[in-house]
Order: sequence, then structure tokens, then C-alpha cells
Amino acid sequence: MAGFRMGRGRHPRNAPQRHGTNPPPGAAPQAPGPYVPYGQQTPPPRHTPHPGGPDPWQQGGNGEPEYFAGQPAHDPYANNPGHTQQFRIGDDHGPGPGDAHGGYRDEYTSGATYAAGHTTAPPAGPRLHWKQLLSGIVLRPNATFWQMRDYAVWGPAILVTFLYGLLAVFGLDSAREDVLGTTFSNAVPYVLITGVAVVLSGLVLGTVTHTLARQFGGDGAWAPTVGLSMLIMSITDAPRLLFALFLGGTAPFVQIVGWITWVAAGALFASMVSRSHDLPWQKALGAASIQLLALLVLIKLGTL
Repeated sequence: MAGFRMGRGRHPRNAPQRHGTNPPPGAAPQAPGPYVPYGQQTPPPRHTPHPGGPDPWQQGGNGEPEYFAGQPAHDPYANNPGHTQQFRIGDDHGPGPGDAHGGYRDEYTSGATYAAGHTTAPPAGPRLHWKQLLSGIVLRPNATFWQMRDYAVWGPAILVTFLYGLLAVFGLDSAREDVLGTTFSNAVPYVLITGVAVVLSGLVLGTVTHTLARQFGGDGAWAPTVGLSMLIMSITDAPRLLFALFLGGTAPFVQIVGWITWVAAGALFASMVSRSHDLPWQKALGAASIQLLALLVLIKLGTL
């Protein structure tokens, strides 16, 4: 019964209300604060200036906070525990319009990143037709290599190199005598195997040229470099091969033509690697040097 008299068990409506603090007698009632939706924080009170220093939250020229003004005021408490440094829009250490990475400028990632094999500039033009490609290598090599630096040319490269390999057998005197002195059923596989071997050799040599160009700082793609190198290898030796079919590989005129076409191949290789990998012609020629020596040993010297 004592507990009941003390108020335990009474109806809540009789309990004193504690939701707010009553103002003292004689004081004016306080105005209610601004309405804050549930789940949001109450705005912090205005920062008072530090004793003896300017207010870091002072207004700018247009009634805006100081960090929107042209030059922030010096805060003696900046970078101290509990304080942050002020900045303005577009500052090197603050957010700036148009900056990468979500609008913030990062001094470690703002520079251009090197990505080997991926060119930053768009292609110089549309893909050339195979007729324009073959004629352009001979007549307009610089413009053709620049325009085709981002396009693979596997179709023309493999077909032209395979046909060149089929005819290369007849450009060597000893190989031509072996083919012509055997039966047709034995000669066909021999010629086809030679054509496939020349295509594989072009792939390997072109890959070596591409790898060296990348080691020298180039940024070209693998497929265009290898395909164009195969076309250069086949097209430049076509005049020597044409005369060798009728005059023989050991004829003096054929040998002179062979040396001229070999020098022309070196110039075209240097131009192609220079355009495809953005390298000076000295480094481009050095990247194609192994392929040039291989062509000289495997094809040219066989007829000298």
C-alpha cells in the first residue's frame, strides 16, 4: 500500500511532464527553434572568432563565406589539432572545377599516364582499302603508315607474304632446279610449305621489330606493326624476285636490284616504325635492324 501512495502504479497522465524545461517565473517565453526533420543534424552554431585573430568564417565581398572569396584570410590556428586549413575554389590543395577524380586535383595523378600499346590520339583517317594500302606503301609511305598505325592489316599482309613465299622458291637458283626437276605432286607441297614458312618468318621478324621499338620507348600497337612489316618485306623484294625468275638470282643486274631494294626496305621500315611508335628515325631504324639483317642473310645473300 505504501508503494501505491508514493505514486507507483498511477496512470501516466498524472505524472509530471518532463518534455521541456519551464521558464523561470517572470521570464519571457522562448521562441521555438527551427524545425529539423528526423534523421538530420542540427546546424552547428556560428563559429566565434579566435581571440586576437581574424574570423576564418568571415564573409567575402559578395556576402559569401571566405572560402568562396578570392583570397582566404590568414588563420593562425590552421593545421593545428582541431582546425583545418582554408582553401579557395581552384586552389592546388582544394577542389577545382573540371578536375579529374571527382572534382579534386591530385598532384600525383594529374599528369598523363603512359599506356604502352594504347594511343591517346584518334586515328589519322579511315582504314585504307587494300589497293590503296599497297600503292600507298610505294607512292605515299609516310602518309600511309601514319593513317594505318591503328589498324590491323592481317588480310593483305598474310596473302601478299604467302604469294611472295610461293615465288621466292623460284628466285633461288638451287631451289628452282630442285622444284623443276621433280614431279608435280612433290613440287606442290614443297612450294606450299615454303610459302607458309615465309609467312611465319615475317610474323616472327615483325614481332622482334615491334618488341625493340617498345624497348626504345615506342607506344605503337603490335598488330599494325607486324602486318605493315610483312608487307614491306614482301613488296620491296618483289622487283628483285621478278627479275630473278627470268635472269636467275646470280645475275649481276639482279644483285644490283637486290641491294637497292634492301636499302629501300630499310628506309620504309624506319618510316613505318617512326610513325607507328612515335620514335625518331634513328631509333626506328635500330628497331628494324634485326629484321633487315635477317632479310639480307636469308634472302638476299642466297642470290649473291
